[in-house]
Amino acid sequence: MCDSRATYEQLTCDTRATHVRPMCDSRATHVRPTCDSRATHERPTCDSRATHVRLTYDLGATQEFGRWLRDGAIAVVMPKLVAASNAVAFANPKAPVYPCLAQGKEWNEMTVTWTSGYGIAEAEPFVYWSSHVTSLSSTLARFIQQILYCLEKMDHKFPTYPLFRILGAPARTVGWRDPGFIHTSFLKELWPNCNYVKPRCHFIHYLLCLVFRYYYRLGHELLNGSYIWSQNYRFRASPYPGQNSLQRAVIFGDMGKAEADGSNEYHNRELASLNTTYQLSKDLENIDIVFHIGDISYAVGYLSQWDQFTEQVEPIASSVPYMIASGNHERDWPGSGSFYGNLDSGGECGVVAEAMFYFPVENRAKFWYSTDYGMFRFCIADTELDWREGTEQYNFIEHCLASVHRQRQPWLVFLAHWVLGYSSSKFYAEEGSFGEPMGRESLQKLGQKYKVDIAIYGHVHNYERICPIYQNECTNEEKNHYKGALNGTIHIVAGGGGFNLTEFTNLQTKWSLFRDYDYGFVKLTAFDYSNLLFEYKKSSDGKVYDSFRISRDYRDILACTVDSSPSTTLAS
Repeated sequence: MCDSRATYEQLTCDTRATHVRPMCDSRATHVRPTCDSRATHERPTCDSRATHVRLTYDLGATQEFGRWLRDGAIAVVMPKLVAASNAVAFANPKAPVYPCLAQGKEWNEMTVTWTSGYGIAEAEPFVYWSSHVTSLSSTLARFIQQILYCLEKMDHKFPTYPLFRILGAPARTVGWRDPGFIHTSFLKELWPNCNYVKPRCHFIHYLLCLVFRYYYRLGHELLNGSYIWSQNYRFRASPYPGQNSLQRAVIFGDMGKAEADGSNEYHNRELASLNTTYQLSKDLENIDIVFHIGDISYAVGYLSQWDQFTEQVEPIASSVPYMIASGNHERDWPGSGSFYGNLDSGGECGVVAEAMFYFPVENRAKFWYSTDYGMFRFCIADTELDWREGTEQYNFIEHCLASVHRQRQPWLVFLAHWVLGYSSSKFYAEEGSFGEPMGRESLQKLGQKYKVDIAIYGHVHNYERICPIYQNECTNEEKNHYKGALNGTIHIVAGGGGFNLTEFTNLQTKWSLFRDYDYGFVKLTAFDYSNLLFEYKKSSDGKVYDSFRISRDYRDILACTVDSSPSTTLAS
C-alpha cells in the first residue's frame, strides 16, 4: 500500500545510496514550526520570542493551537507569560494545500505536488484540470481529465520521510514532526505554451495562444463518495523544445523564509526572502519558469519550517514551474555520502527536499537533471555529490551539454549551488581559490567544449557578473552587448535570494565586471534563436541594476574557439 503508518523508532539510518523515489501519495500534512504556541499551553522548547504576538497563516496545521503574549527580551531565559488565547481549530486541517508545479520528464508534462492530511486508505487524491475555469465547477464536467493517483505502487511501510530515514539532530530529535501526506500528479499531453511576441502562425491558432491557460484544483475523494477541494489555480504549459517564442526564466539561490509580521523564528536571518517572494509574485505574468538553485528553506532540521516556505512561495509555485537544485543546507551531513561532510542540513540529508519537490530524475537520491524549456536547455548539477571528472555526475553533465541541438535550442545554461566557476567573495579569496576548489579544474573544459553560454551559481549571498572567461582569462572585451561568438562562458553568482549577505574581497579581480552587495535575482529572456537578454533585479524594488544582451547566429555557435574543437594535426 502507498499509505502505511509507521512506528517511529530511533533506528539507525543506512546511507542514502539505496534511497528510492518516494511514492506518489505519502504522508504529509505540513504544520507550522514547533516554535508556534500550541493548544497544550506549555512553553514551546524553541520559542524565545517576546513582547509581540505571532500572526501566522497556519493553513496546514493538523492540530489546535494557541497564541501567547510574553514579556521580556529574547535573551531572557524565562520570559513572563502575560496572556494566552483560547485554542484555535481549523474547519478541515486535512485539506489539500501548497501546490507546487514542476516540469515532468517530457516537455508536455507538468507535475503538481501538494500536501494534505489524507492517505489513500482514507481518500483518493487527484487533480482536476481543464483549459477553461468553468469546467472545474462540476466533478462530472465533460472535458475534465482526471490524472493519475499513484503512478508507482511500491511496497513502502513508512511515510514520505519517516524518522529512520533522517540521519541526525535536530531533524530526528526536537526538529522532527510527522510530515503527513505528500501527493504528486502528472498532467500529460499538454498544449504547448504559445506566448508569442507577435503573430507567427495561423490567426485562430494565435488567438488560442493568447488566451490558452490550464486551470486546476486539487481534490480528494473520500470513501463515502464526497469530495474535498482546494481553491482553483492556473498555469501555462511549457513550450516544446526549440519553439521560437518569448521565454523567460528567473534564477536565484539561498532564499529561505520569514514572517511578514516581524515575528522571530529559528534563523531569523532571511527577512529579505519576503522581498524576493513579493517581487516574483507580482510579476508572474512576465515569468515562465523559476529555478531555485539550492539552500531552499533553511529549515536545517526543523522540519515544519518547510511548510512555512511552501506557503510563502505558493503564489509562485502554483502558477509556474518551480524547479530546485540541492544545496548544502538540504543535503550535507557526515557519513551520509555527501561530497561535503559538514552539518549544514541539520540531519535532513536531502530526504525532505527530495520528498517535497518533484524534479525529473531517474534516481531522486542523485539530484542532477536536465530540463528543456523552448529554446533553453538547462543542465542542473548536484554539487552535494561528487562532480569531479570521472564520476557518474560528471558524465551526466557532459551528456547534458553534448546532447542539445543548438540550432533549435541555442541557449545553453548550467546551474549549480556551490560556485564551480568564479567568485570574488571574501571567504573564497581568503582560500586563494576564488571559487570552489577543483570546480574550474574539473568542469571548465566541458563548458568551453560545448560552448555553455551562462553558468549561474548560488551559495555566495550576493550578486556578481564575470566576463566571458576561460582559464582565468576574459575571452571577450565587450560588457553590455555581446555579438557573435562569446569564446567563453559568462559566470554569474546569484545567491542573494534572502539569507544574510556575503562580503566581497577588497581585491580587484580582473574578470569581475559587476558586484552588488544586496539581495536580488536574475532573469533570462529569450526573444528568438538569436537574441537573449540577461537582467539582474534587486529584491527591494524589482528594478534592473545590471544587464547585458547576446546577439548571434547559429554559425557563431559553430565557430571554433580555444579548446572547443577536437585537436587535429597535419596528419589527421
